[in-house]
Amino acid sequence: MYRFLLSRQWVIITLVALLLVPTMIRLGIWQMDRYHERSARNQLVEDALAAKPVPVEELAAPGHAVTRAERYRTVTATGRFDTEAEVVVRRRTNADDRVGFHVLTPFVLEDGRIVLVNRGWVPGASQTEYPEVPAPPRGEITIKGRLMPDETTEASGIKNLKGLPERQIMLINSEQQARRLDAPVLGGYIAQTAPEPEGGSPELLGDPGKENAPLNFAYALQWWLFAAAVPVGWFMLVRREARQRAASAAGAENAADRGDTRPAAV
Repeated sequence: MYRFLLSRQWVIITLVALLLVPTMIRLGIWQMDRYHERSARNQLVEDALAAKPVPVEELAAPGHAVTRAERYRTVTATGRFDTEAEVVVRRRTNADDRVGFHVLTPFVLEDGRIVLVNRGWVPGASQTEYPEVPAPPRGEITIKGRLMPDETTEASGIKNLKGLPERQIMLINSEQQARRLDAPVLGGYIAQTAPEPEGGSPELLGDPGKENAPLNFAYALQWWLFAAAVPVGWFMLVRREARQRAASAAGAENAADRGDTRPAAV
C-alpha cells in the first residue's frame, strides 16, 4: 500500500520534511536565546535605573570603559559647564523622530577633570550650520544623569566622518574629546536628566526603552509548533494518498470483475 513512498515525488517531500523539522527547532532555540538575552538586558537596565545615585567619580575615570552593569546608572556631578568647548552631535533624533543635534558640553569637575554631558536634543534647519543652543546655568551646579559608554562605530554603526563643519561631531567618545580638549576626560558620558533646562530646550533624553523580549518567546513557541506540525502534516498526506490509491485500486478491480456486458458492435 505504501510503495508510493519510494517514488521520486514522495522521496523529495519526505526529505524536505526531514530538513524542515531540525531547522525549525534550531530557529526556536535561537529565538529563545534572544528572549533570555533581551530579558537579561532589560533587567540590567531596571537594576541600573533603580540603583542609588552616586558621584560620577566613583564609577568613571579617564580611560575607563563603562561596563554593562554601570551603563544607565544614575550619577551626580558637581562643577561648571564649559560652553566655549561645547560641540553638537550630528544626525540625532528626538522622541518624535525629528532629526537634529545632541548638545555635548564639557563639565569641569571640582578636581579639574572633565566629564562629557549630553544636555539633550535641539533642532537644526541645516546639518551644515551650527544650531541655536540655549546656554546652561552659569557657575557651580550639581547635575544628575545616566552614565553611558563611549560611542564607537563598531557598536553604533555610525561612521566617524571627517571634514565636518566646525564644532560638529558624529560620535560621543571621551578619548577623542580628551585629545581635542587636551585635558583628562572621564570615560563615557552623562546623559543629563536634571535639572531640567529653562524653556524645555535642549530636550532631555528619554528613559531607555525596554526591548520586547516576550515577542522572541512567542516566536520560539511558533517555530516549535511548526516543527511539530510538519510530521503530522506529512503523516496526514501519506494517509490521504494511501486511501486514494486504495480506492482507485478497488474501483478498478470491481470494474474488471463485472466485465463489459454491452453487445459487440456489428
